[in-house]
Amino acid sequence: MHRLSSRSVSAILRTGGVRYRNLAPSISTSHDSAVEDDFTLPQFQSRWYSALTAAKRNASGSTPHLNIRCGLLFGNRYESTAVASDSSDPPAEKYEYQAEVSRLMDLIVHSLYSNKEVFLRELVSNASDALDKLRFLSVTDPELMKEACDLDIRIQTDKDNGVITITDSGIGMTRQELVECLGTIAQSGTAKFLKALKDSKDSGSDNNLIGQFGVGFYSSFLVSDRVVVSTKSPKSDKQYVWEGEANASSYTIREETDPEKLIPRGTRLTLYLKRDDKGFAHPERIQNLVKNYSQFVSFPIYTWQEKGFTKEVEVDEDPSEAKKDGEDDTKTEKKKKTKTVVERYWDWELSNETKPIWLRNPKEVTTEEYNEFYKKTFNEYLDPLASSHFTTEGEVEFRSILFVPATAPTGREDVINPKTKNIRLYVKRVFISDDFDGELFPRYLSFVKGVVDSNDLPLNVSREILQESRIVRIMRKRLVRKAFDMILGISMSENRDDYEKFYENFGKNLKLGCIEDHQNHKRIAPLLRFFSSHSEEELISLDEYVESMKPEQKDIYYIASDNLKSAKNTPFLERLLEKDFEVLFLVDPIDEVAIQNLKTYKEKNFVDISKEDLDLGDKNEEKEKELKQEFGQTCDWIKKRLGEKVASVQISNRLSTSPCVLVSGRFGWSANMERLMKAQTLGDTSSLEFMRGRRVFEINPEHPIIKDLNVASKVCPDNPDAQKAIDLLYDTALVSSGFTPENPSELGGKIYEMMGIALVGKWTATPVNQPGRIRSPETMEAEVVEPAEAGGQK
Repeated sequence: MHRLSSRSVSAILRTGGVRYRNLAPSISTSHDSAVEDDFTLPQFQSRWYSALTAAKRNASGSTPHLNIRCGLLFGNRYESTAVASDSSDPPAEKYEYQAEVSRLMDLIVHSLYSNKEVFLRELVSNASDALDKLRFLSVTDPELMKEACDLDIRIQTDKDNGVITITDSGIGMTRQELVECLGTIAQSGTAKFLKALKDSKDSGSDNNLIGQFGVGFYSSFLVSDRVVVSTKSPKSDKQYVWEGEANASSYTIREETDPEKLIPRGTRLTLYLKRDDKGFAHPERIQNLVKNYSQFVSFPIYTWQEKGFTKEVEVDEDPSEAKKDGEDDTKTEKKKKTKTVVERYWDWELSNETKPIWLRNPKEVTTEEYNEFYKKTFNEYLDPLASSHFTTEGEVEFRSILFVPATAPTGREDVINPKTKNIRLYVKRVFISDDFDGELFPRYLSFVKGVVDSNDLPLNVSREILQESRIVRIMRKRLVRKAFDMILGISMSENRDDYEKFYENFGKNLKLGCIEDHQNHKRIAPLLRFFSSHSEEELISLDEYVESMKPEQKDIYYIASDNLKSAKNTPFLERLLEKDFEVLFLVDPIDEVAIQNLKTYKEKNFVDISKEDLDLGDKNEEKEKELKQEFGQTCDWIKKRLGEKVASVQISNRLSTSPCVLVSGRFGWSANMERLMKAQTLGDTSSLEFMRGRRVFEINPEHPIIKDLNVASKVCPDNPDAQKAIDLLYDTALVSSGFTPENPSELGGKIYEMMGIALVGKWTATPVNQPGRIRSPETMEAEVVEPAEAGGQK
């Protein structure tokens, strides 16, 4: 909406509306007329002319009066209405986006690549593309190979001056191709060539060219101030030189006239390194980068290296020593003195000797070749425990070789580090990255090493980041499946020691998988191993446990503890051992969490025998009812004494020799988990009370101490010794059940005192002359009084 004053209207009439051209989109001459979205100056002037003519005619009486004050001329506000433009609107003009070359170059150099050293990968890949292109075209045009040059790539460095020269004997470029490929950023000659191959009926299937983004060449400016490209195409008789600088918005092309710089065919790149990046010109660093990124390029890559050989040379003798030797023995023929020296020289050295064996048929590769490839690629000195070489076709195509190492990494860093460097990703044999955050392999399988080579992976322009996509998810799923098949093969090996060695090194990783990867529980569970009450010396699998289960046993029982000795001596085992039920001993800190995440195995539930409501399948409701009636008062008495320390006191069905035990609530932490949580350096102490949950004090009605306490609860519930005995029983149960006492230093004296007073032997009620006194049988033999003599008090 726009508003015009009378002064503005006068200005429009004087200037023809030139100053108000931009006001057109929301101007209307009446309330009812629709606002046109756009109109030209002649239309605007025509409407004003019509309005003025009507006003003049009204003055002469020939036309109705036009009240200009109420219309547009005097600035009344009108709201525009959006309508579809009619056919009379002029056509919209189309413009191409304009890119500021200097700004685009700045983005490529400073934002596109995160690691400077990838410049060599990009340039070597471009050189490999040029060789590939020449090889394809020479099939139909043999004249392109008339210059007898080997198809190779050569890299020479001058570390003193900070210069790197990369030369290939590929197809080269004409002057026009120089302008099209290097003069236009993001213009990829490789992409054009691939499209031409695709459109051609005679295009081969082996068109594995990587440089399709058109920015790979400009990665040279990551480390260079100036780049000179000298190229000779077999289609042209002249050699041309392209030259550009990092901060310039232009480049130059000239014809090469120096005879010493002429090449028969191909392209030579000369990089003049920046001051801070001259370290890249060191021969050894260049060789390491080639081996890391371009090890499996299909063409030989030679680097200019300093070499040496040893030889013997004569040395001049000291005259005094020579005279002395001559006096000693003038008749003996004197030998000339020599010394060993190393003579240095420079020569070409092949830097990509290792061949990509994943491209070969697995049936043709021997175990020794796999082991040698593994050692060279991952700098290992031991043979792997297992390997898996496979090719996946169909929706996603890739080749891969996976290995299981013989030893765990030092410090086990990969267990907690989400980023692994054990899976090397290649795209068309060019190394992309080994730094992934769980895209190709989950964290718990980080110990698996291998290579993955694919032509279909979605990468960003810099080819450093693997983008999330359906292809990546499918690839990850198949890699994980193959890894589990490989580990399962080790577990089924005749040599049991192989899997024991594997589980010792990587068992924690599998248990971590129980927590993180619920989709693969069925693959992980058969690979787990534990000690048990029937196998204290040798680890067993869950399959072996299920096979040895008793017919009446419904669940898989386990107990978590800090070590094997504590697990074997826990009172929770008493009834289960009597029934010959096997119990798993979870002595690794991660075991309990892993089992809780598994929940079931082969339709058998995992049951913690230290939790309340343990069902051993032998419930006798009538007997339980009798025991509750007999010991109900005792349970209430003990609960009243212990107060908030326990949630309840119940009669136990898991004890046979111990008087009592302290069990955890069904949904709270167990004693082992509570101990682990307290030991956390950065643990949240506020959650301890919440997650500790309820504790249940269970008593054994068959134990003599509990029977005597049952009598005491009815005879002398307020006796201080009896109540003290309850406190001591609770403290001993706290320790025997695996809980950590609040005051460990005081507990030792309490237990010692309890054992001296009453824990050894039966307890009995005392006569009336010592009311409420409870003593051991040894002190009561001469004082036993019949209930009638005690005045009816029992």
